Order: sequence, then C-alpha cells, then structure tokens
Amino acid sequence: MQVDLGTVFDATPGVTRDGLERLDERVTTAHERIEQGRRNNEPGYTALNLPDTVDITRIHDAVASFDDPTAILIIGIGGSALGAATLVNALGDDTAPVYVLDNVDPASISRVLESIPLSETVVNVVSRSGTTAETLANFLVVRDAMTEAGVDWTDRTIVTTGTDGNLRQLADSESLPALSVPEGVPGRFSVLSTVGLVVAALQGIALTDLMTGATDAAAELSGSLFETPAYAYGATTYALATRGARTNVMMPYAENLETFAEWFAQLWAESLGKDHRGQTPVRALGATDQHSQLQLYRAGPHNKVITLMRPRHRSPCPIPSTDLDGLSYLSGSDLGSLLDAEFEATEASLVDADIPTIRVEIDAVDAQSLGALLYEFEAACICYGELASVPTFTQPAVEWGKRATRGLLGDDELTETAAVTDKPTLRID
Repeated sequence: MQVDLGTVFDATPGVTRDGLERLDERVTTAHERIEQGRRNNEPGYTALNLPDTVDITRIHDAVASFDDPTAILIIGIGGSALGAATLVNALGDDTAPVYVLDNVDPASISRVLESIPLSETVVNVVSRSGTTAETLANFLVVRDAMTEAGVDWTDRTIVTTGTDGNLRQLADSESLPALSVPEGVPGRFSVLSTVGLVVAALQGIALTDLMTGATDAAAELSGSLFETPAYAYGATTYALATRGARTNVMMPYAENLETFAEWFAQLWAESLGKDHRGQTPVRALGATDQHSQLQLYRAGPHNKVITLMRPRHRSPCPIPSTDLDGLSYLSGSDLGSLLDAEFEATEASLVDADIPTIRVEIDAVDAQSLGALLYEFEAACICYGELASVPTFTQPAVEWGKRATRGLLGDDELTETAAVTDKPTLRID
C-alpha cells in the first residue's frame, strides 16, 4: 500500500515533518521490539509470522470434500468471523453466498436458516477456546435445523478451534474435519490463518496470492516510518491521537472494502483501547457517507483523523450519454472516475477545513493487494501499541463482559454479574 501523509502537516490537530522525524527514532525502537517478538514467536507478535507459518495445502485438503456448496455459513464472533467476512466480501463471488452468524439475534438467524438450502450448505464453526457462548449457541441452533431438515450435519461441518475445549471434543467424537487456530495469535490478528482462510478456500479465492501479498509486505518492514507504509500509518495516527485526534474514521472508496473497515474497527479498538488511551475507530463508506457524515467531519469538532482509502485500478463501467439538462458533464465518463472525483473532492473539502487526512492507496482490490493491506494494518496497529505503551494483544474489558454474560445465564461463581444486577436505574415509562 502507499500512504500519503502530506495533509497532516497544516491540519488541526496536526503533526509537523520535524515531529515525525523525531518520532522516527521511537519507531526504530518499536520495530526492534516487534522483530524480537517475531523471532521468539512471542504471543501476539507471532501474528506477523503467519505468511511463513500458515499451511495453505492443509487448508485446501480440509475443504476438498465439500464440492461446490450452494451456501456457506460462518459461525463465529469478532475475530473469528470478521477476517473471513472481509476476504469474501472483497474477493468472493455469488456462486456460493456467505452468511456470517456473528450475533445471536433470533430473528436474523431464523431468516438465514429459512432462506438457504441446508443440504447444500457448508458450515464453518470458528472458536479458539471452543467454549464461546454465542458461537456454540448458534451452532447448536444450526445443527438442530439441519437435523430437522433430514440433513446429516456432520457431512456439512468443518471446525476451526484450539487443541481442547468443547468444540475440539465434538470434532474428535464426530470425526469432523478440523483445523487448529495458530498459537499465540489473537483472533483479531488471525485473518491470514486457518481462522480466515477456510471460507476463502471454499469460495475459490487464491490463497497463494493472498499470502504472497502478505509476504511482500513483511519484507518491507524496516526501522523507519519514512520507508515503511505500515509504520507511517501507525506512527502518524499515534502522533495525531496524542494531539487530540482521538477518533479515526476509516473511509474506503470501494464498496467491497466496506467490511475491511469493520475489521479495522475491531483491530484498532480492541488492541489500543487500554488504560484510558486509544483511538476510537469509526466506519464510513465513500461516496455514500460523504452525503451525511462528511458534514460532521468537516464542520464538527477537530478531534479526528480521516483515513481515505481507494484502489488505483477499478473495473470499467461507462456512464451512458444523456440529453438531460445539467448532466452533460457525466457523458463519456465512468462510474470509477466519478468515484475517484468524489474521493478527491472529499479530501479537498477536509483539507480546506484543516482536518487531518491520511490517504491510503492500493493497486487494486485483488488477492495480492488485500493480503498486503491486511498485514500492513496489523503491523501498523502493533507499531501504534508500542509507541503508546499499551498491551496491544490483551482484551480484559472484552473478557469482563463475557464473564458477566455467563453469570447472567446461571454461572453463580462469577462476581462480574453483581455489577449488572446492582446497577443504579432511573426508569422513565
């Protein structure tokens, strides 16, 4: 990817070129720590080794028995689903639509199960612990629906999980095809592993190209933000956050990257939101949201940085000529050219209002570019975490909520439940 920082220098909040050069000394130290973590396969840092450690052949072998599914279900939550969804929404096709069951809304689950042919559906259940309440609850509902429809669910299910837990025990007892999640890789960093690649393989996405892109990005990591796009992004967003840009709007100008913005939001929030620090990620889509949210971004408080992302190459879609009054400027143009004009205009609008923006460009929305993009944003996040001195790879607040939920469902040994039941109320009916 290419990162353009030019508009952050005269913005409010902003950072100077001299400021970035001073910060670059700390980036060198952060890079050395990251490389040490990679060499030693330390938890978290080992995520950046996935291009070298993931076994693509094993993934292809595991899905080989599922011939031409009509539909695919991902059952997971958070990092166990968002990575795969990002890949298929960016690169997949409609030959086997992918449905993501990452919530426990009964109306939504029912709609999905009623709309797909269960006998021709492949189910990928993903849970590192094998005990995730939402994931296992959804799986039990899907399994029951298949049984009621006369479908042998064991012939339609592939599992991605840890070495133990309920899901691993089930896979072993039912002889289900199962792949292991990588050790030491948090879910939000696991897209380029068995966690994200199973559904991509089922969709026929070129895993080799994905990993080639990630490998190329890994080779570009160096000790300077002026030589490494990933570190340029991580360090600059960190610097802007310390100066008041506590919100980071991710706004891709490519609809098939909309789920990437969701993936980014989890990565950024769960990794960096620690000890009253962090940067709140906001998801937007160009050009759709410039007709609504741009009003706030340009004219609201100066407390955010806007990340504008686009591919350099798009599929052509000419705009037909028209004799309608006032639309002659569109004749002979292309939808991609229009979208690029929207991108440039939005950037100019924000720069005119002294709002910091960062431009991120990739060659195209293809497997190699996407593999590199995902890898580089993971590296950017880790760089930011090193500079901010936060424990990037933990998620204590998330775990607290999980324990509170279990307590509400009957686990009386969990003290977090008291905080829910004893909370103050002011009810107005």
